[in-house]
Amino acid sequence: MESNNITLKSGESGIGTVQIADDVVAMIAALASAEVEGVSSMTGTITNELMGKVALKKLTKGVRVELLENLVTIHMSVVLEYGYSIPQTCRKVQERVKSSVETMTGLTVEDVNIRIASVNMPRG
Repeated sequence: MESNNITLKSGESGIGTVQIADDVVAMIAALASAEVEGVSSMTGTITNELMGKVALKKLTKGVRVELLENLVTIHMSVVLEYGYSIPQTCRKVQERVKSSVETMTGLTVEDVNIRIASVNMPRG
């Protein structure tokens, strides 16, 4: 994933600017989605227990961030656990990702688009 920077306006303080790499926004989105019950993993990542130890590139695989006129659109590809309601789980992911990204970055999240890549079937 090619990394671009999102520049935040510094307001009237005149101290300088803040730039946030797209990969940082993608990482926040990936970690937020992993907190939702029923989400097995992001496409291309390993299990949630190991997310804290995995490299940034691996963690953000399956997440794409777009910025258009200070509005952020996040595209995610996720793997869900079998037995969970897809609409309810996706709605929770969208709400969690939007809230986390907006709270941590100050950006406005316009859309969180989710693609269900797979369903993790129970073993046994």
